[in-house]
Amino acid sequence: MTALRQKMIAAMRQRGFAQRTHNTYLMVVTDLARYFHRPPDTLSTDDLQHFFNHLVQERGLSAASCRVYLHGVRFLYLHVLQWPSFDVPLTVPKKPQRIPELLTRDEVRRILAACQNPKHRMMLELCYGCGLRVTEVCHLRVSDIDSQRYQLRVTQGKGGKDRMVLLPVTLLDRLREYWRAYRPMTWLFPSALFPDQALHASAPQKAFTQAKRLAGVERVGGIHSLRHAYATHVLEQGLPIHQLQRLLGHRNLQSTMRYLHWLPSQQGGDQYHIDLVAALEVSHD
Repeated sequence: MTALRQKMIAAMRQRGFAQRTHNTYLMVVTDLARYFHRPPDTLSTDDLQHFFNHLVQERGLSAASCRVYLHGVRFLYLHVLQWPSFDVPLTVPKKPQRIPELLTRDEVRRILAACQNPKHRMMLELCYGCGLRVTEVCHLRVSDIDSQRYQLRVTQGKGGKDRMVLLPVTLLDRLREYWRAYRPMTWLFPSALFPDQALHASAPQKAFTQAKRLAGVERVGGIHSLRHAYATHVLEQGLPIHQLQRLLGHRNLQSTMRYLHWLPSQQGGDQYHIDLVAALEVSHD
């Protein structure tokens, strides 16, 4: 390991960056060094401009990917190499504002019904019923369930933030049934091969894809579409946007506001009636 790599890791640890950020930023710097075949601390601002032009024009990276590289490179030069400023005129494609295809309640019900593995179905129900990201579901611990307050603790979600989300009574009952069947000790969803480790996110992702195919749902989107469906469906039932922001763990309200595009006119309703999984059963009956 080079001295520069060690210094960068130390700087990220000092700031409490998530391991995923560590891996991404180190990948960015590795790509930068490989492109020029020399250490990053020997590069000029013109070199950096040329590198970003390469990412956009030759590699054809998306706007989101270009910004990941931008953040990684900026961190390296400002916080590791201690440049006084980072005045590099980097032009990256404007990030397109797209609204993903929205699953209807009936489509969610059919997908969940098509998932025959109880463990995977429980994970999909948590993605939809609590609006969790798949990685957040995979890293839930048994101790994260607060049955007294009907809450679920999400530890170190995106951005390294903890938060509490509402745990509807239907999901709490399902979790109790799941625990009696599987008796998990630490991780709520442990790996079958390595019980002391959390289940990898690829397992529920594959389960969702298979269940969607079996259910005959053809909308574009992976397991994250369950989180989108949660956000939109609770807004339809009257949950205030600022409360949804907190439940989703969004730092910026603008990230939450995009869900309003699905709701030309918000419906009224009791903001606390957001037991979405129970509503699926009612609509099915």
